[in-house]
Amino acid sequence: MPLPFLTADGVFDAHEDEALPHADPARWRRPYRPGPWRVAGAAVLLLVSAFMLLATVIIAFAGTTGGAAVAAVASLAVVGSALRLLRTGVWVSPSGLRRVGFLSTRSIAWSEIDGVHKVQQPVRWLGLPRTVQGQALTLAGRGGAELPVLLTDHNADFLARGEAFDRAAGQVEAWAEEYRAVPA
Repeated sequence: MPLPFLTADGVFDAHEDEALPHADPARWRRPYRPGPWRVAGAAVLLLVSAFMLLATVIIAFAGTTGGAAVAAVASLAVVGSALRLLRTGVWVSPSGLRRVGFLSTRSIAWSEIDGVHKVQQPVRWLGLPRTVQGQALTLAGRGGAELPVLLTDHNADFLARGEAFDRAAGQVEAWAEEYRAVPA
């Protein structure tokens, strides 16, 4: 007796671009998956935090509660950093576009956006100061407002994954075309 709900075969029946029937359209969603560099960085941070938590237990059993508290707070900060690293990126909803950075978040209503375009320009490699020639997804704001670069093909989500960058940029452009015309 086949049990299709227990196999991976049924997972890929739906197209990647289609929303699930139970998905709330008003929720913020990322139009792409986190890239391998971002996931690897978060995994390393979580591994470090596991060792830090083990050190916290050892310090606590040694009898210094102050040191254990400091080690616990430090390990929880590393766990929080790993989770924040996974949340960074571009999120969209019918109300607007949200660019989540490691330390800051900026939301922009669709009414403030004139257009979303892919352009060739120097981009930062993995967010470091070094720049290389690449593609970026940029916003054109109303009245010539300077808006941040959304995605690049050399960031932690799309490095060496040009097709994934094109797909994600196309989805963000489609959301912009669909919701810029709808009054909020």
